[in-house]
Amino acid sequence: MKRIIFPIIIALFAPFAISASEPIEGNKASSLFFGPNALPVPDMLDGTVSERFYAELSFDTFKGFYGDRTFDIFAKVHIPLFTPRVNLSVWMPVVECYHNTAASVAHQQPEEVRMKGHEFGNVYATTDIHVLQQRKYIPDITLRVGLITASGDSDQFGRYFDAPGYFVDTSIAKSVSLADSFVEEMRFVVNAGFLCWQVGRVTQNDAFLYGGMAKLGTRLFDASVAVQGYSGWIGNGDRPCVIKANVVFKVKHLRPLLAYQYGFRDYPFHQVRIGLGYSF
Repeated sequence: MKRIIFPIIIALFAPFAISASEPIEGNKASSLFFGPNALPVPDMLDGTVSERFYAELSFDTFKGFYGDRTFDIFAKVHIPLFTPRVNLSVWMPVVECYHNTAASVAHQQPEEVRMKGHEFGNVYATTDIHVLQQRKYIPDITLRVGLITASGDSDQFGRYFDAPGYFVDTSIAKSVSLADSFVEEMRFVVNAGFLCWQVGRVTQNDAFLYGGMAKLGTRLFDASVAVQGYSGWIGNGDRPCVIKANVVFKVKHLRPLLAYQYGFRDYPFHQVRIGLGYSF
């Protein structure tokens, strides 16, 4: 199995390994001082992977704690590979529009001030592997390996780092089946991993990824609440912690969704997402 999986991971990620031409220098390459899409906490897996091709298109609105606003179009796909237990996931904020305020500019202190504009986002690409499937005494375990491209090029305006990164994490989950005809199961998930991103020509920030989730599965929708974050070693606002609430409705192959995110620490934003997914 390992002889098959790891060459595929390398082959899949090679085209996405875009390096930055001029990585940002200084001590503010963190989620606290940049836009909401610079390096958000990645959504954790729930212990499973997508067994079918899935595509999603969403609209995000972010309200910053300093009065700034960001709007984006977000796209995501899950592509099963040679087995239902392995898939390729790709997602990105396709384009974002933002409006700064005097307070947000004073907080960020970017190299160049731009009160409003639009930018293209970073591409995230991961290989998701369902290592173990749940049995009576065995939980679901997934392993994920991901790359973050440097396609977002606006560090001078405080929007994206213009620097690549990568992360590795694992999720462990256990479901409790319920006898109720409407509520099918309760699921509990823990997540841990490692996140790294470039902050200078010879410097990188290494962070511990963590998270916990409770998920309710019903015949009509799935609802989840998660607390997630990562903790960098530099200590420059690189330790965001957020709460995420998510509801995905089940309408045949359609998956209408509604999500909310709030930053407890080092992520000064509220986020609301409205989207539509399709499971092929």
